[in-house]
Amino acid sequence: MALKYFKDTKVNINNVLIMTRDFNIRDSFWDLNFLYHSYHKDTLFDITNFFHLELFKPTEFFPTRYSDNAQDLNSVLDLVFLYPNSSEHDNHCIHSNWRLTSDHTPITINMSILKKCIQTKK
Repeated sequence: MALKYFKDTKVNINNVLIMTRDFNIRDSFWDLNFLYHSYHKDTLFDITNFFHLELFKPTEFFPTRYSDNAQDLNSVLDLVFLYPNSSEHDNHCIHSNWRLTSDHTPITINMSILKKCIQTKK
């Protein structure tokens, strides 16, 4: 599984400020329509805690994946983990009206990019 591999190799990655994607993990912690807890959530949180990232929940609940099957509930699978208390990360927003033909809802994040000269040498 990708999470186990990522957990085992996380020590080789530095300075993570943001982690976002479709994690394909359903859990009641972030999905109000899902009643159960997943052990995959625990593995994901072990990884994000190692990088000092926190799950950012939107102020309003929206599904991030819409099911093609009318019998299945829409779900929250796309998550955003950010470095806490960082002025570079203002907020994130789930845009359910931008979905078009995709089954996933776009998520945007406002990030300040500072112009800065970085000295490097070989």
